[in-house]
Amino acid sequence: MRRTMGRSKLQTVITVLVTATITYFVIQTNCPVDRQHNTVMMPKEAKHAVYDEQQHEYVYDKDMPLIFIGGMPRSGTTLMRAMLDAHPDVRCGEETRLIPRLLSMRAQWMKSSKEHGRLVEAGLTDDVIDDALSAFILEIIAKHGEPARRLCNKDPFVLKSMVYLHRVFPNGKYLLMLRDGRATVHSIISRKVTITGFNIESYKDCLTKWNLAVENMYNQCMQLGPDVCLPVFYEKLVLHPEEWMRKILAFLDIPWDDNVLHHEDTVGKPGGISLSKKEKSTDQVVKPVNLEALTKWVGHIPKDVMDNIEKIAPMLAKLGYDPRANPPNYGTPDRRVLENEDKIRENPDRYAQNVRQVMERPDKLKAAPPLGEGERGRGGAKHLPPDEAVMEGYAGDDQGKPKANPQNPYGRRRPKNPKFARRAEAPYPN
Repeated sequence: MRRTMGRSKLQTVITVLVTATITYFVIQTNCPVDRQHNTVMMPKEAKHAVYDEQQHEYVYDKDMPLIFIGGMPRSGTTLMRAMLDAHPDVRCGEETRLIPRLLSMRAQWMKSSKEHGRLVEAGLTDDVIDDALSAFILEIIAKHGEPARRLCNKDPFVLKSMVYLHRVFPNGKYLLMLRDGRATVHSIISRKVTITGFNIESYKDCLTKWNLAVENMYNQCMQLGPDVCLPVFYEKLVLHPEEWMRKILAFLDIPWDDNVLHHEDTVGKPGGISLSKKEKSTDQVVKPVNLEALTKWVGHIPKDVMDNIEKIAPMLAKLGYDPRANPPNYGTPDRRVLENEDKIRENPDRYAQNVRQVMERPDKLKAAPPLGEGERGRGGAKHLPPDEAVMEGYAGDDQGKPKANPQNPYGRRRPKNPKFARRAEAPYPN
């Protein structure tokens, strides 16, 4: 009897020891320990993936060569992203609006030594915040549109945090859109574009704020250097689109594609560019590259502001603009641009119809965002009403409830954008 009880206790002890050992090794494997510092928890997987309609895998991580487009609002950022979006390897999409706000919040935390101290005391060190913020930003960029080899974000003020972004996304590249401040401010005021801190009733106030914002972003661009940040002048892009798009694609290490010179042909069509009804530039980028907006500002800025423009906005001269030229001479347009002008004059109804198609379309007409790795096989579009015109994988049963289509059991959406089907099968190369 005693011998049996002794064996039972021994077996219990052995079981506990084996279990503890296995648990220890599992923890060591999944949560590596930095023995020189404090214990650090690390994610088991550092890379993530999304999948297109053909189930091609697109891996994304913080080391991929992301593209960031920024600058002052009304400086050509939407045109730049539309031209890049026309490339079959690139997806920018609409403004997220969220990313620059998150970056601004972080900047405020860092400015306040009191708040920063509270965060550190709570264990929210700079590394913790950087890891969390970069992961959040990456998920937004990767999943707010369709998969692509090269992912791009266009939020004008995102480049106010250019140096910080380069720290957390070391292989990212930046396109800083620059435009004559007088034209930018006139566009902001005439289109009533609200920007925090800008008095859109005052040319002087807006030019002063334009100067501060552009100086900040331009200095960061120069700090990062020509291999990381490329200043793109709106006027030069409009006057010489092919020359500048070749420079831009070479800078981004993206092969040339003629589609970037004909972005307007893909707007509102299968395989085309997704535009937001809420963005102020949508009615302009449905047209081919043209000269319409170059000198609209002439004659609208008050005389007292123009007389003191060099003091109000010294960045004009620094960027190469002539503060006294009224109207200015930005250069001679290419033949292609003049042909675009003729096309717009001869077909006004066509482009007006393009605008109406975008502005009058129902909400949520765009394709669903891509499925993450953990969502595969779970019917990623089930949150939408079962509509045979939209969903291929579901049909109604006798009670009107959706049931799986045996030919498409996971309820994948029909490909709405053949452009992405044309992309090479392999994901972005490692």
